[in-house]
Amino acid sequence: MPGQYMNAARNCICLALLVVVFAASMAPVPAQEKRPFAVIPANKDHDLKFYAGSGAVVMGQAALARAQADSDLILWLAGNQFFAMDEVVAAFQRAHPGLKIAVVTLPPGLILEAIKKGGWQYGGADFPGLPDVYASVNLGHLKELKAAGLMQSYMTYMHNELQIMVAKGNPKRIRGIADLGRSDVRTSMPNPINEGIMQFYARKVLERHGLWQELSGGKECASCQTSERNWFAAVHHRETPERIRSGQSDAGIVWKTEGLEAIREGAPVEAVDLPAEDSLRDEVAYAIGPLTNSARSANAAAYLAFLRTDVGQAAYAKFGFVRATSEELVLRPLP
Repeated sequence: MPGQYMNAARNCICLALLVVVFAASMAPVPAQEKRPFAVIPANKDHDLKFYAGSGAVVMGQAALARAQADSDLILWLAGNQFFAMDEVVAAFQRAHPGLKIAVVTLPPGLILEAIKKGGWQYGGADFPGLPDVYASVNLGHLKELKAAGLMQSYMTYMHNELQIMVAKGNPKRIRGIADLGRSDVRTSMPNPINEGIMQFYARKVLERHGLWQELSGGKECASCQTSERNWFAAVHHRETPERIRSGQSDAGIVWKTEGLEAIREGAPVEAVDLPAEDSLRDEVAYAIGPLTNSARSANAAAYLAFLRTDVGQAAYAKFGFVRATSEELVLRPLP
């Protein structure tokens, strides 16, 4: 009898184990963690555009939603050229009628993050996908894409320089970088996290003048008050003119082209020119290249060829950008 009980017990245990294994096999598999895309700050609709072949322009989430499925060309470009893109795209479309073009103009570091993560998040919605062409104010960003196997060639297609934006009439009598250290001057600056103007250019000027630590308060952040007198913007080309207009800031380092655009738009600001050692006019270069996995490589090549033409260069020069030389406009392997 004891043997019969032991056999029965073994059978029950085996049956129980089978039930557990079966139940485990039928249980739902936990969903894979959602991949975090690069987050676009709020209220940046004007930096997200879809240019239909008909001439109509869609902005914001609607532009991102149409970009991957409907575009013949997708451009993700350093944000400080946002004001030129209507003109540049229109000129390109005249040479290539009917092409539909999606454009993102945001800080180049943020765009680089989006390429690495495979898309954007904006207004709580996800927009996966990659561009056909990427441009930055620093060649190092493109080298990172080369290291990731995403880009092989580039060219320099224009130049720029730094200025100080101030309120109209320059009430604080700001004359140069040194004045940004005065206790009565409140500054609005590009952030050092993803804005190329600060990462690669303005920071070293401020460091050379001994002002970086004072203004940054030892912080590296975006949309943050770093000290009593300084604000680091999320997208400075939108925020700095507005902060000066509203009386929140007295001055900020910007690209020369951004100062010209703010004045064209009627903002009550003006620009303070800087000497070459502070404007870095002999150093600032915009680099652009096609992504190797582009689904629209022919149109990407056509766009780069357009930038090499007098029409393409003139479209940018109209807004204060300095033309590239014929040698710089040659597509070459990334170093």
